[in-house]
Amino acid sequence: MKPPSFDNSYARLPAQFFEPVIPDHAPNPKLIVHNSALAREIGFDSAWLHSKAGLAMISGQKMPNSANPIAMVYGGHQFGHWSGRLGDGRACLLGEIVGPDNIRRDIVLKGSGPTPYSRRGDGKSELGPVLREYIVSEAMAAYGVPTTRALAALTTGENVVRGETLPGGVLVRVAKSHVRVGTFQHFYADRDIDGLKTLTDY
Repeated sequence: MKPPSFDNSYARLPAQFFEPVIPDHAPNPKLIVHNSALAREIGFDSAWLHSKAGLAMISGQKMPNSANPIAMVYGGHQFGHWSGRLGDGRACLLGEIVGPDNIRRDIVLKGSGPTPYSRRGDGKSELGPVLREYIVSEAMAAYGVPTTRALAALTTGENVVRGETLPGGVLVRVAKSHVRVGTFQHFYADRDIDGLKTLTDY
């Protein structure tokens, strides 16, 4: 069993591209589902993910030495209003791995707690949407639609309040990149031409 060896190219960009974050410590995490086929495809050790150390990483309890958790900044429209600094409000990019196919992929925790972009939110996710995204993203991938993928889903052992009290969960999400149209919009809206060029080159 071996932990992932992260190589964090996005975290080597200038500081205005992201904020460092520390994922919340899930009090009683339990792995619900694990995508072993995707793990093989990207070179992620399934046995390690099922280990105590693997569960500690995806539940925010302890990061491998090579991880460098960050929240990415981007702009966009939310509830019909433009926000130039929307950013990852409940997602944390742990790092990037280079698979056996030599393709670089992000490993992201979604629902792992607040970030500087949470805007007074708790950064958590209820379990229902975590499982929905797992199912829908993998269905889209099976249909041949390029999208983010789901590596694992877990319950955190704590409740979140969304009008009612619901069990919390975290999705472990995989994509070749989490750079969005809104990432470009953020730097364009700020008239940060150097930042826009750096992003485009990246």
